[in-house]
Amino acid sequence: MGKELPILPSSPQQPGGQEEFIYSRVFCSRENSPPLRLLLDYLKSKGQIAFIPKMDPAALDDWAWVRVSVGYHRERKPIQLFCIRDRGSYQDVFEKERADFLDRVSVFDDIEGQLVREQVTRSRFIATTRLVKADVTEEGYDFNGWILEFFQENCNGIVQVDGQGFFSPKGELIVELQEISSEIDLV
Repeated sequence: MGKELPILPSSPQQPGGQEEFIYSRVFCSRENSPPLRLLLDYLKSKGQIAFIPKMDPAALDDWAWVRVSVGYHRERKPIQLFCIRDRGSYQDVFEKERADFLDRVSVFDDIEGQLVREQVTRSRFIATTRLVKADVTEEGYDFNGWILEFFQENCNGIVQVDGQGFFSPKGELIVELQEISSEIDLV
């Protein structure tokens, strides 16, 4: 099982039958995101089997990936994994996400708040997971925890979960943030 990071809904029920999503992020200060093959190898080393769409094997070694579906169970909707960077096509999305979180943590003047602000400021990319709230199981939450842990450990990152806040590397809530809505959708 991944680090114990409880994930709660990020926003109230959506009207009109739209799917409601749960978002979590890792603000990473490493310059480049690792290729997907490293994530898959990490998951495998933890006894987790990831289901990914058929793709050119060379794409798994590409450092410039943007989005991938990662399944944890054949009968459940996959976790959407996004990577937005401080450069390139989605730089504007990255800058908006970073600015939004810096604004939200600016009210915390304790040491934890300062550490979170520094980490978010230094971030070079954000790995974001999106889960379908009505479809995710405990197994899915655990699987998502492993994904977050991979980026936290390998990319000098700090984990943020909507509706909860920022977590230490030990999985302890260090800066509590109330609900926030994120609408990353890189079609």
